[in-house]
Amino acid sequence: MKVDVKRYSPKHATMVIGFLLAMLLVSVLSSVAFGSRVITWNELLSGLFDSEYDSYSASVVQERIPRTIFSLLCGAALGVSGALMQAVTRNPIADPSILGVNTGAALFVVAGLAFFNISTTNQYILFAIVGAMLTAVFVYGIGSMGRAGATPLKLVLAGVATSAALSSIVSAIMLNRTYVMDQFRFWQVGSVGSGSWESISTFLPFLVVGLLIGIFSASALNALALGDEVATGQGVRTGLLRITAAFAGVILCGATTALAGPIGFIGLLSAHLIRLLLGADLRYIIPLSAIAGAVILTISDVAGRLIGSPGELEAGVITAFIGAPILILFAMRMKVRSL
Repeated sequence: MKVDVKRYSPKHATMVIGFLLAMLLVSVLSSVAFGSRVITWNELLSGLFDSEYDSYSASVVQERIPRTIFSLLCGAALGVSGALMQAVTRNPIADPSILGVNTGAALFVVAGLAFFNISTTNQYILFAIVGAMLTAVFVYGIGSMGRAGATPLKLVLAGVATSAALSSIVSAIMLNRTYVMDQFRFWQVGSVGSGSWESISTFLPFLVVGLLIGIFSASALNALALGDEVATGQGVRTGLLRITAAFAGVILCGATTALAGPIGFIGLLSAHLIRLLLGADLRYIIPLSAIAGAVILTISDVAGRLIGSPGELEAGVITAFIGAPILILFAMRMKVRSL
């Protein structure tokens, strides 16, 4: 399928980027302002910019800032991960949750809790990334069997089947281990409520590495979308490109899953939104999927707080509620054709 990289004018692209940045600002302000206690505009400004302002509202604002930043980073990582997985597999409905990568990361975290007594953030990330990588390789290997190779339909079916099997193993591990279940049951829903400055500093290097790899791979991935023969003719080393881009997508997904739980559909939604607005040029899709993913996850987190007030509904529940019907719609309209 030919990649339309000149479909929209620079003016149109500037307008779209401006809109996304405006939505990013709205999502940030909403995340800081809304929760079990709604902060007024004056309280918000005072809590953010007046270091001498001392009140309960100011402390609430200060406590919500790391959660907001953490939500933005996780959403950005999942957005880029989804865009990279769609590009590498040439599958328009690829997403870490759909391909079973999230579940693989979750399985290794549970195994780490049950058999290795992991407790630190770095241990969570290590186990999650290893699980995500092995699952991605396994799903792609299964989906590549047969004459047609790794078609979108086969990859999705392999991902769904693998996810179901791994979920059963997770349940089996937790069955007689109450202490593991207690630690896992809140994490598995997917939430950014545990965001802290420590988790942000731990997560940030993974996001930077994955995002840079994605951005620098964008032009080559555009060539890959035209077919392996065309890409090879343009000097692209297709095997190395797939491995590198897939590695970036997996570490972004694995690190996010380790810290925030298996949040689904962010990659699917953000990449399709940018593709709808700006066409199929991955030089736009990859960086702007980071912004779109950050906005979607942060708004979902805010919606969960408002809907579940005085408690909260985890962001993973909101994204699943929105993403599942959209996935069905994409599958029906696109008939699971390749990119």
